[in-house]
Amino acid sequence: MTHDARSMLLRAALDAAERGWHVFPLRPGTKRPALHGEASCPGTGPCASGHLKWEQRATTDPDRICGTWTRGPFNVGIATGPSRLLVVDLDVPKDKGSSDAPDGAAIFRALCERAGHAVPATYRTRTASGGEHLYFTAPTGLRLTNTAGTIAPLVDTRAWGGYVVAAGSHTPTGAYEALCGPETAPLPVWLQSILRPTPKPSQTPSEAVTGQSRRYADVALANETRNVTTAQVGAREGTLFRAARALGRFVAWGDLPRHVVEQALQEAGEAAGLTVSECRSTLRSALNWSITHNQRSGRAA
Repeated sequence: MTHDARSMLLRAALDAAERGWHVFPLRPGTKRPALHGEASCPGTGPCASGHLKWEQRATTDPDRICGTWTRGPFNVGIATGPSRLLVVDLDVPKDKGSSDAPDGAAIFRALCERAGHAVPATYRTRTASGGEHLYFTAPTGLRLTNTAGTIAPLVDTRAWGGYVVAAGSHTPTGAYEALCGPETAPLPVWLQSILRPTPKPSQTPSEAVTGQSRRYADVALANETRNVTTAQVGAREGTLFRAARALGRFVAWGDLPRHVVEQALQEAGEAAGLTVSECRSTLRSALNWSITHNQRSGRAA
């Protein structure tokens, strides 16, 4: 790699840091972190008090950045969590042979239209594969994590625990390029409502309160169904998604049959003005996620 190319990567890292985004080096020409792993940690420098992973070592310090990028032509990783970013990753279909298959950008555009909003105007980049990254400022006081397919197929997010490749980086499949202006918009409320973690139960019910738990589940079903039915235009899909996530835990615990929840919310969603297919796709992804995660965390016997 030429000296000019290395200087451009250093400039890309410094530009990101000037925005307040925490950066770390990626191996030249790749998307993989260039930092040592725990097994090979020397226990010196930043790791003198214990091994630090890439998210902890990401920095906005210009001196550290210059010291790193003058040693090699590293691509630039942005640690989204410490940077207070939520990046929406709009991917392209893996099967390039299906030219009529919608990509993540088209799916996200349709989702915005159904929610009654335009695609948010914010800083965005084109990825090496031809997808897009939409950068948003994460809401204060809410710790969002990575998602895969939670919003829609081919629409993932990166937040705490994740990173994205910065504009100016290069891989064998192409370059990461900035597509529009410097402003990073706040995460839209309707997107935030979809991504907000489902509250976990504060305590574990015992067999002695199983009957009470089922009665509570019935009340929750009635309340969530009413919320969906009365949701206003622009909030209908988000309300349906939150309702399915909230009720999915009762399905996981055996307090409500899945088909009962699906039928009630499907009817409520259609009554609110959503189409049959919109309701089905939203319910499927939200219930699958909620049931899986609540079974994993479980409710102790």
